This record gives sequence, structure tokens and C-alpha cells, in this order.
Amino acid sequence: MEKLLRIIGAAWGAKKIGGGKCGCIGTVVVFLILYWLLGAVFNMF
Repeated sequence: MEKLLRIIGAAWGAKKIGGGKCGCIGTVVVFLILYWLLGAVFNMF
């Protein structure tokens, strides 16, 4: 369940932040950064 929430949150954030402006590679980079950050947040709790 935790991984699913991380994926959904990172995908939503990448679409909002990188959607259209940065191109495909920028969206993937933003997704990976958000996925990593959400992992750190979930490990705190």
C-alpha cells in the first residue's frame, strides 16, 4: 500500500510540475525525485 501511494503521489506531482513545460525527460526526472522524497517521508512515520 505504501508503494502504491508513493507512485500515485509522485505521478500526480510530476504531471503538475513537469507536465508539458519540461518535456518527457523532465517529467521522468521530477517523478524520480518525488518518488525518492516520498519514500523518505514515509520512512519517518
